[in-house]
Amino acid sequence: FPLIQAMHPTLAGKITGMLLEIDNSELLHMLESPESLRSKVDEAVAVLQAHQAKEAAQKAVNSATGVPTV
Repeated sequence: FPLIQAMHPTLAGKITGMLLEIDNSELLHMLESPESLRSKVDEAVAVLQAHQAKEAAQKAVNSATGVPTV
């Protein structure tokens, strides 16, 4: 968590949770290789940003059409 928090303080919890779903051998490799860790963290950030953009777009559509948001 501290390694990820240094890279992305606001998303560290979500990114850590995503990475913990990865195979243990790959996690060990990421801990030994800062470049590998950075790559996976960047990938997780991209997934989170895409998800946030999708949610924002859906909320915009719902408010434009009068559909209540949940």
